[in-house]
Amino acid sequence: MELKRSDVLLMAFCTGLIVANIYYCQPLVILVAREFNLTESYAGRITYLTQAGYALGLFLIVPLGDMFERRRQILLITAIAIAALLLAALAHTFLLLQVACVLIGASSIIPQLILPMAANLSSDEKRGQTIGVIMSGLLIGILASRALSGSVGYLWGWRTMYFIAAGICSLLLLLMAKRFPQSRPAFNGSYKALMLSMWHYIKTQPVLREASIINFLAFAILSGFWTTMVLFLANPPFGFQSLQIGLFGIAGAAGAMAAPLVGKLSTGKNPRKNLLTGLILQLISIAAFYFTGSHLYLFVAGIILIDIGQQAIHVTNQTRIYALVPEARNRLNTIFMSVSFVGASVGSAFGLWLWEKGQWPLFCLGTALVVGLNILIYNFYSHKLKT
Repeated sequence: MELKRSDVLLMAFCTGLIVANIYYCQPLVILVAREFNLTESYAGRITYLTQAGYALGLFLIVPLGDMFERRRQILLITAIAIAALLLAALAHTFLLLQVACVLIGASSIIPQLILPMAANLSSDEKRGQTIGVIMSGLLIGILASRALSGSVGYLWGWRTMYFIAAGICSLLLLLMAKRFPQSRPAFNGSYKALMLSMWHYIKTQPVLREASIINFLAFAILSGFWTTMVLFLANPPFGFQSLQIGLFGIAGAAGAMAAPLVGKLSTGKNPRKNLLTGLILQLISIAAFYFTGSHLYLFVAGIILIDIGQQAIHVTNQTRIYALVPEARNRLNTIFMSVSFVGASVGSAFGLWLWEKGQWPLFCLGTALVVGLNILIYNFYSHKLKT
């Protein structure tokens, strides 16, 4: 069946609300640190543990979408996500909260089941645009989640946010059960054979390798920023509360609106040119962050640019890998997104480390070097792929 416009918008809606589970914790770090009497940087562990859980879920669970019916898989994992969110809301120790965050990450991989489903049901001409629309929903969910959790945390405490998230996922479970189409699995072998087949694609698909490496570093930069900016804004000269910090996520939503346009461009003759544009935008954004000082307009401009840059990189790469081996889209997406979110987890940990060593100036310099490394990798593959 061909996806209708309403189906694509529904998938974008569900994708955004579910992926938000991973990012609710970021503006809440300060509140969690206060409740458990921890340093802010130590409490920040929940951010990269959630991302590490997501990477684990991507690697172990998402490939099953090529083996089992996706709709049933999506509903089961959503139920697990609800339980994990309730565990976080009720956690009485920081250790239990960390365990809950890993489980929240692992059970929030549903967008990476929805995207291959949408790609399979889209025509070649519309696939990039469909992915772009769903990615807009995903990224608006990521960015709006920070504003929502910052506001809820400030008004009613961080635990309330997890209770609300569990309620949202319960409603989505009912909606997806009613509206999502069924899909036919394309792989008939064992789970072991399924997992081993991914190594074959890593070895034989240079486009997949390039897209994954570039995304690893791009996600590290973006995640490191959104984790460390909480500490930057909570300290002098700003001294913002979680409510004010969360509102900066709204600025990033402007970047998310670029995803459909990038999706259209990624189906052109040479989509790789979008990657260089994205990398340059990330570099410009870091310069804006470095010179922010007490001028928040530079900071907001940097947020918009870093998210537009991320759209150019991520949507382009995802569209490119979906065009490689249609019958193995879940496995290709597993490799691509697992590497990306390992990068996100590493980036959060790296950002916190840079903050401890030299605070905001060192964070900006360190991430600028990472962008420089990504540009070198892009140039290396430009010669290797001859594009």
